[in-house]
Amino acid sequence: MSKYSPAAWIISLMAISLFACKNSPQTNTSQVRGLSVQYIDSSVRPGDDFFQYANGKWLDTATILPTESGASSGLEMQNIIKSRIKTILEEAAASTKKSDSIEQQVGGLYAASMDSAKIEKLGYEPIKPLLKNIDSLKDNKEMLQFVTALCTSGIPMLIGQYVGSDEKNSAKNIAVYYQAGIGLPDRDYYFKTDAATLSVVAAYQQYIRTLFMLTGTDSATAAKNATTVYALEKQLAASHRTNVELRDPQSNYNKMAVADLDAKMPTLAWKQLLINLNVKTDSVNVSHPTYYTKLNELLKSVPLADWKTYLHFHLTDRFANHLSSNFVNASFEYNGKTLNGQKKLKERWERNYVVVDENLGDALGQLYVNKYFGEEAKKKVLDLVNNLQAAFEKRITQLDWMNDNTKQKAVAKLHTFIKKIGFPNKWRDYSKVVIDRNDFIGSLLSCGKNEYAYQVNKVDKPVDKTEWTMTPPTINAYYNPTFNEIVFPAGILQFPFFDANSDDAMNYGGIGMVIGHEMTHGFDDQGAQYDKDGNLKNWWSKEDLEKFKAKGEQVIKLYNGFTVLDTLHINGSLTQGENTADIGGIAIAYDAFKMTAQGKDTTKIQGYTPDQRFFLSYAQGWRSKRRDEALRQQINTNPHSPAKYRVWGPLMSFTPFYNAFNVKEGDKMFVAEKDRIHIW
Repeated sequence: MSKYSPAAWIISLMAISLFACKNSPQTNTSQVRGLSVQYIDSSVRPGDDFFQYANGKWLDTATILPTESGASSGLEMQNIIKSRIKTILEEAAASTKKSDSIEQQVGGLYAASMDSAKIEKLGYEPIKPLLKNIDSLKDNKEMLQFVTALCTSGIPMLIGQYVGSDEKNSAKNIAVYYQAGIGLPDRDYYFKTDAATLSVVAAYQQYIRTLFMLTGTDSATAAKNATTVYALEKQLAASHRTNVELRDPQSNYNKMAVADLDAKMPTLAWKQLLINLNVKTDSVNVSHPTYYTKLNELLKSVPLADWKTYLHFHLTDRFANHLSSNFVNASFEYNGKTLNGQKKLKERWERNYVVVDENLGDALGQLYVNKYFGEEAKKKVLDLVNNLQAAFEKRITQLDWMNDNTKQKAVAKLHTFIKKIGFPNKWRDYSKVVIDRNDFIGSLLSCGKNEYAYQVNKVDKPVDKTEWTMTPPTINAYYNPTFNEIVFPAGILQFPFFDANSDDAMNYGGIGMVIGHEMTHGFDDQGAQYDKDGNLKNWWSKEDLEKFKAKGEQVIKLYNGFTVLDTLHINGSLTQGENTADIGGIAIAYDAFKMTAQGKDTTKIQGYTPDQRFFLSYAQGWRSKRRDEALRQQINTNPHSPAKYRVWGPLMSFTPFYNAFNVKEGDKMFVAEKDRIHIW
């Protein structure tokens, strides 16, 4: 069971999987937590490949653990957090506090998830009642009612729904409906014919067959069922927008009256559908109308037997990782091995701490920050945020391509950023959740029902801008355009991104770049379409907007030129927003660094000048290597460029980097000054 789907417009710093491995030991000099100088490959010219120069000896020697899809500089961060959470969960599981305490809730869910003997004995018994309900469905109308009942239990199927700010009236919440219904990573997997994609499809079809056989279906019927499920999914996928198309906020905003939807899609019967979903409203945002038009059509044309087969698989898949080991292993064969290249399943505790974080995130987060995150770190990071905000303002006012009126509006938006650091000011109440240590699936269903009710209760009500989308232990950060906020959970506020004992060059090259990245998201090709109040509203002059779009095309062209794997290129259009944020982030962080005493100095530490340390900190923060399977999936579906190019792309256009490392014409990263990309 996963947490209720977050708003699609949250723009995060990274794919979490990049931080699923151990960090290297660090060198300390004069009480300063320093660069990993032992990993610098001085045989490489910095201007030829700065990623290799900064990390080369690590890249040559680092091994990817069999349980992981990659290795990266996030090893130490992730392992420290995992170890801390494991301690918290074990202590909570042994706690004797009263039954409604957060320790009992968190500890109880963890204990239920760790009762391997009971889970193994039960097999798929916990979901048999739901599978029998599917078997008993009498017609497609009843089938749709069952689907909505699943949704209200936190088991979304066919209906993609979340509740968030109305993008053109950001002070009020609205129910949003997005495309759903497929099992492969995205719609293009159903239509591409290259060998790598066909291999993934074959593994997915085998996974479908396996789940049917594990729930009592004979091999021949299971194969037939897999064909049915895949064919139905492919029809749904044909109505999906591509990942690049999904990046357009304007086309994703389609506010419609429920009465009109009811008339246009009578089989879906939107009025009754929303009643069944406990959503009380007269208008919703149907982000992807073509999907729901297609679903309305298929509900009429596809036989009930096929829908039953489809639901049987997706329900089993939804719970597979929480059932007996044969289901867990089947899921791992496809999701772990095929999609991510993992060789070995993670230990049970490591899989299940994530389950607690997903389902009782604020309760676990509260226990985490009480023990491991202090106000001193929060204050120091806030100081960094304020310094970067000042640096960004100065950059905006000095732009040579934007007129004064647009500059004033950009600065006004910058100054209305909500800044969230470490953890929320108020915590979620999970008192309605019933955790039974002897019933893992039942406990998950209670979590799902509670989360669903919490979300739909917000429909048509004022937005609460104190809410967070990520939990405190998360190693990530995000910008939310409708809140106009930048958010930095406690998890990312540690070395190598941040350390209170590190010098400014290290912190500004690390967390400073992260902060600048999130700030720039407010002004990337998507974020720039929202005004200072979080409304999807144009605030640009016509001329400035045209210039801005032209600069965006430069970004797309640059990243399209990077070949990552075989003949697989970065998709510059898919990654445009993240690449723009990286380019802006490093520039803003550097300007803020130059305001510090160290930034104005030239004293070397560990043999490197402050400027060199800044850029090396940046590059070593993204130290990473990934399995081909995971890298291929990232290129196909993820809006973030691979780590190497998150270093290359921004630095190729940043003149202070050229000066710091004497980058010259003829070096592979050299770009003529007139061709360097300057946006923010």
